[in-house]
Order: sequence, then structure tokens, then C-alpha cells
Amino acid sequence: MFFKILVLSTIVIGLTTGCSSTHRASHSARTATEQLLISEAIIRSLPREPNGPLPISKDSKIILDISGLTPDQSLLQQVLTGWLGQQGYLVQKEEKNATHRISVIVGALGTELAGTFFGMPPVQSVLIPFSLPELSLYKAQHQVGYVKFHMNIFEIPEGRLVGSTPTFLADTYYSDYTVLFLLSFTSTDLIAPPQTGSFHRNPLNALDIRMEEAKFWTGKENSETPPMK
Repeated sequence: MFFKILVLSTIVIGLTTGCSSTHRASHSARTATEQLLISEAIIRSLPREPNGPLPISKDSKIILDISGLTPDQSLLQQVLTGWLGQQGYLVQKEEKNATHRISVIVGALGTELAGTFFGMPPVQSVLIPFSLPELSLYKAQHQVGYVKFHMNIFEIPEGRLVGSTPTFLADTYYSDYTVLFLLSFTSTDLIAPPQTGSFHRNPLNALDIRMEEAKFWTGKENSETPPMK
């Protein structure tokens, strides 16, 4: 009887230690998914309409400065520089050549992570010579990219406040689910998120991605493919 219990216990332990999946998030400071959450949130916060919300004429010469509590604000500054140029404003490198200064106040820029777990967490013990992996009956990890900022516009050199913009606000999401130990799937609004694993994995198609981006910017389902730049 004791021998049967020992054999059964050995089989159960072998199955539980063998049926597990591992995923290392990244070897870099930020995962590609986290970078996309932030960068796409910035892009989505900017109006698609050609007439922007700035209370100055389109041919104004402007200089841009930005204030916030995150190093990611440098990315926001570069995206805004391109967007303002597309709107018709003349972005200057030096204040002496500018007629207006746009101060960008970053309220928040980053990601948030939350999760739900039901199952057995990983077990490590000094009494037994092996450890048990995490066994997830249900596990969900939700990651959100978020951006919130506004702009104050001043005349140069007087420094008179011309006006302030409404708040620019947007978010993105990426959710990762595991059910019954091994069944995994994701849900996201990112245009081209990284794909991990080998089952049902298709290579990214640059043409499809450009069509999805064009659909997002125009708001049309049958947008023509934009030309290569």
C-alpha cells in the first residue's frame, strides 16, 4: 500500500512539474509591447482633423519645450514636433527665430499593470529537492498605456499667454490570458503587437500593417494603401 502511494505521488509530481509554460518578458529595459503601448497612446491622443486646436495661425514660427516627470517625454516631444509640422506650423530650434513658445505640460505618460490569478503559485521548499511551477487555472495580466497632457502658448519675446489647449488624452491596452495551465491568448488594440510562441504564428505583413494604420488615421474601412515614404 505504501509503495502504491509513493508511485502515485511520484507520477503526480512529475506531471505537475512537466506541464508548465514559461515566458521571459524581455532582455531590454522595456518590452516591445510596452514601447508600443506608450508610442501608440501618444499618436492616438493627437487630433486627426487638419485644423488643430492651437489658437495661433498656421504659419507661426514656434519653439517647443516640454515638462513632465518621466524620461518618456522626449518621445512625446519628437512626435509633437512632427505633428505640428504636419499642421503647418514652422518648428524652430532656437527661440530667437520663433514668434511663439509652446509649453507642453505632461500630466501622465506611462503604463499600468494589473492582473488576476486563480491557481497554485510557484512553490519552493528546502525540505524537498525540487520546486513546483505556477499552475494557473485562470490568469490574466492587463497592461495599459496612458498619456495626458496640454499645451500653453506664449508670445515671444513678450511672454504673454495667448491661450491653452484642451487636454490631449488617450490610452491603449494589451491583455494576456492563461487558462487551464497551458492555453494562452491575447487581446489588444495595438496595430501590430509582437507575437510570441510557435503555434499559429504568422509573419508580420508590412502591407497589412500600413493599411491598418491608414484605416486608423482616416477612420475609413476601405482606405487605400498609403505610399511608401
